[in-house]
Amino acid sequence: MKKNVLLLHTHDTGRCIQPYGYAVETPHLAAFARQGALFRQAFDCGPTCSPARAALLTGQVPHECGMLGLAHRGFGLNDPGKHLANYLRSNGYRTVLAGIQHETNDKPATLGYEENIQAPADQTIADPGRRFMARDSAHADRVCDILRQAQDRPFFISLGLFSTHRPFPEEPDADLDANYLRAPLPILDNDDCRRDWAAFCIMARHVDRCFGQVLTTLAEQGLADDTLVIVTTDHGPAFPWMKCNLNDAGCGIMLMLRMPGMPAGVVSNALVSHMDVYPTLCEWIGLPRPQHELRGRSLMPLLCGEDRELHDDLFAEINFHAARDVQRTVRSKRYRYVRRYDGYERVVLPNIDDGLNKRFLRHEADLGARPRIPEEQLFDLYYDPLTCHSVVGEASYAAVLADMRQRLQAWMVATKDPLLAGPVKAPVGSRLNRQDDLEPQNGNWEQPEQ
Repeated sequence: MKKNVLLLHTHDTGRCIQPYGYAVETPHLAAFARQGALFRQAFDCGPTCSPARAALLTGQVPHECGMLGLAHRGFGLNDPGKHLANYLRSNGYRTVLAGIQHETNDKPATLGYEENIQAPADQTIADPGRRFMARDSAHADRVCDILRQAQDRPFFISLGLFSTHRPFPEEPDADLDANYLRAPLPILDNDDCRRDWAAFCIMARHVDRCFGQVLTTLAEQGLADDTLVIVTTDHGPAFPWMKCNLNDAGCGIMLMLRMPGMPAGVVSNALVSHMDVYPTLCEWIGLPRPQHELRGRSLMPLLCGEDRELHDDLFAEINFHAARDVQRTVRSKRYRYVRRYDGYERVVLPNIDDGLNKRFLRHEADLGARPRIPEEQLFDLYYDPLTCHSVVGEASYAAVLADMRQRLQAWMVATKDPLLAGPVKAPVGSRLNRQDDLEPQNGNWEQPEQ
């Protein structure tokens, strides 16, 4: 039996789809979740695009694999040979990329992709958001064409959709009335934010159509029983206090797997990480782990019902997005600890994507003047799931605070975090906004330290 792998991934979706209980119409993904396994407490290793994807596809934390910032802004993997596509190609797989990847600004062949399918943008579509959606459709079509071909060896196909990244569609869908929607917290409930959320929902529904088309073709071609399908995203949606934030709204991700031979309808509350995917694939395919150390653990015990838990804690980081914003976090079942490592005392506006929600906060609440989060925070998630009230300084949490500090320090040492040697440096030639810029599109560039 050929053991194929199909990776379906989106931009900036978090868990905001129907299988996770959100009022977002994604019926194909809802059906897929019931056919396989859904992980309700899955997290990335950093709520920024390239670092999150690098951790997923190398099995190492961002600072360990070298991806401290965004690939298109001058950051990169220290060894592209660690990428999953390279490893699978070296073991006889046909490796295909369709659509986006964000692990290199070089040719995707360096990551191990034999075939790179990139549909041209349809410039006749004036609405930028819908232009990107049309490209997503074209990439889904091309993957379906590949699935209809004779398969002489196992395949690894990565279908990356631009949706649900901004820019969102400018014109609403006729059947989606923002007046009767409610965006998830921490998004505000007002006219501007509801319209912004409705535009996100348009893209999420399009994701569902594209993935549903591919999953239907996979079944029609008789490949479903030979293919492990993974559905995930990089990090939370592009709204204030979500993407680029070390909280559950920023680091929480959808992660669903359908594995031949495994039970259907598995729903796990265990803490799991993006980095658990790589070792899971190795175990299912029957390959030895690669030479570099994988930080995750195989999900097989959870998929088979042998265990209920996998990790005691998970870690994530931010170093650079559009601008510098160095932070670390550790999350256990009950607690989240966040530590900030720079002295900037205002919200880093260029790390919040432009949109109606951000514009409302800037113009109506002076978002740019809002003080930063404290340098150290601890949240009791059982009482405070939205991480609104830090308990640092409360005597009853002193032992928990000491424990979480120790966990973070031990992780930093074990993974050789560059922070241990001083401020994290950006590579020469990288493009970074200054922290006091308003938008990531501004050209007010910070010069990396030599």
